[in-house]
Parts: sequence; C-alpha cells; structure tokens
Amino acid sequence: MEEIDAWEDLSNIPADPPVKRDLCEKCKRPSVVCWCSALPPQRLNPRSNIILLQHPAEEKRCLRTAPMLQLGLAENKCYIFKGKRFPASRHQNLEKLLNQPNTILLYPSKTAVDINELEHDFTSYNLVLIDGTWPQAKAIYSSSPILHRIKQVKLITTSISNYIIRTQPTEGCLSTLETAAEALSQLESDPVYREQLIEPLHMLCKFQLDNGAVTHQSKEFLLKTKTYPKLIGKRLSKLLKSTNEYIID
Repeated sequence: MEEIDAWEDLSNIPADPPVKRDLCEKCKRPSVVCWCSALPPQRLNPRSNIILLQHPAEEKRCLRTAPMLQLGLAENKCYIFKGKRFPASRHQNLEKLLNQPNTILLYPSKTAVDINELEHDFTSYNLVLIDGTWPQAKAIYSSSPILHRIKQVKLITTSISNYIIRTQPTEGCLSTLETAAEALSQLESDPVYREQLIEPLHMLCKFQLDNGAVTHQSKEFLLKTKTYPKLIGKRLSKLLKSTNEYIID
C-alpha cells in the first residue's frame, strides 16, 4: 500500500519545470531586481574603448558590475574577453587591439603612470582593465606576457567604493564599473561618465539594503577597528601596506 501511495505521489509531480521569474531582456536579471531604469538616458559614446579581460569566476557572481558598464556605453565601446590567459585563439581580434599604439593597461605596477599625467598623444585610447579579484588580476597579468609590453597607467584617489554590499580588501578598492567610469571621465575630460555610469550600482545596492543586505566595510577598516573576524594572511597584510590605488575587485 505504501509503495502504491509513493507512486501516486510521484505521478502528481508536474512534468514541466517550475516557472522561473521573468528576466529582463537587457540585463538578464529578474525583472523585480532589474537596474536598467538607472542606466544613462542615452548610451554614452566616449572616444575611447574599454577592453575587459574577465576572469571566468566573475561570470558566476550574482552581483556583477561589468554588464552595467557594457549597457551604459554605446555598442562596440566595451569589449569583454573571458579567460585566465590572454590572448587565446578564441579571443577574436584581441591580440590586434592589445598591440595597437594607443592601447593602455590600467594596472598599478611600479612603472605605471598616473592617468592624469598621461601625455595625450592620441585622440582616443583602448583602455584595458582586468576584471576579477586582486589575486585573480595578478594571476592574469603574470600569465599574459603581452600585457607587460603595454603602457601602464593607474588611478590615485581617496574615494571609497559605492559597492557597499560587498567587502573590499582596502578603502581604495573600486568595482570594475567604478574604475572604468573614473578612468573614462579623466581620459575624456568629462564627468558625465563618473556621474551616470554608476547609477545602476546605486540602484542595485539600495534594493539589496532594502531587502535585508547590510553595509560592508573594507577589510582594511575592520582591521583598523579590530573587528575583523579572521586572522590576517601575508597577502592581505602586504596589500594593506601598499598605497591606496584603485584596485578592481
């Protein structure tokens, strides 16, 4: 009898999968948490291009900022290439872009110059950003020799990230979106990128906070206030001793 009841229970399970939440056609997020209404009224069209070298783990994150950047800029102004080593055979036209004389890499190396002090020899640039956590970015840089030959620039700031629902390593760390927006504002001498591109991030954070998320302080802040719950490792200790430069995370 129990076996018959079990089979009856199984027979009542719907054959079709459960109905999923409606997704926004643009950002691919559930419609109830879509941030597209906060995108610039018109997609911004800078002279320069953004090239994101994205670690594969970034695609698995629920709360990403790279799609905000891609949708906030005009079509063909933001290119995203995925991988751990660049360029690869599947990265169509990437090697050509990286070898162009107007290509610059945003990376805080010892030879990097302040982007504000960049001699504007070109009317536009291909600005390369590594999209991932700081350890992932360092690994991509180390395993991609072509990046070592590109002119390197850095952003210096005292600003704090608006990405307050995610813990950053230091006070100077910014999301990919914020880094690109600040860099474009300086390259293009136009604050509109800084002002408009990050609005979807504000909307995302507000929704999360309104629905139970909490504001995250940086690990640097937690260590200074002696509220960090874990033992600090050598890597984080070294990072915190470095200058507060923009780090994509």
